[in-house]
Amino acid sequence: MYTNIIKPLTDFLAAFIGLLLLSPIFILVTIGLFFANNGQPFFFQVRPGKHEQLFKIIKFKTMNDRRDKEGKLLPDAQRLTSIGKFVRKTSLDELPQLINVLKGEMSIVGPRPLLPEYLSLYNEEQKKRHAVKPGITGWAQVNGRNAISWKDKFQFDVWYVENQSFGLDLKILFLTVKKVFRSEGINTAGQATTEPFKGNL
Repeated sequence: MYTNIIKPLTDFLAAFIGLLLLSPIFILVTIGLFFANNGQPFFFQVRPGKHEQLFKIIKFKTMNDRRDKEGKLLPDAQRLTSIGKFVRKTSLDELPQLINVLKGEMSIVGPRPLLPEYLSLYNEEQKKRHAVKPGITGWAQVNGRNAISWKDKFQFDVWYVENQSFGLDLKILFLTVKKVFRSEGINTAGQATTEPFKGNL
């Protein structure tokens, strides 16, 4: 009953109220990133959701599109803008995903939506992460986020799918707030973002 009725309802209400309360911050960040990224404050990318159905995730755009002489994008760390670094550090880059929650594509809590090219690389156990809607935050995020290995992330994701409950979601939300204030686990050591998943070697 919780996963099929109560959670979708609370997700919608939380996203709606969250957008209302945070609208001043939403507007300020949008304006700042509009100027920092040549009129492109938002980042849209296709991600797999529940049952691997694709949707477009919405995030604040924290990196510009600077390229080298050969036309290739510069490394993430070199494209991360000053305001983008602040937005990422405070996890405000995730704020627009409340719109995805309102649309029913995501939950507040669940496994993070990853890239579609990873789908063919999962083993049968790892595929279980798509049995539920992806979330803005999740069990893996409060246990290390980008600072842990892919193997650990998937283990945390699958554990959440098999043990989700109202109490667990509240615990994850509490720990998420704590992590944000401490700025823990945002980047892998020496990286602006985590390393790509290359399969189970």
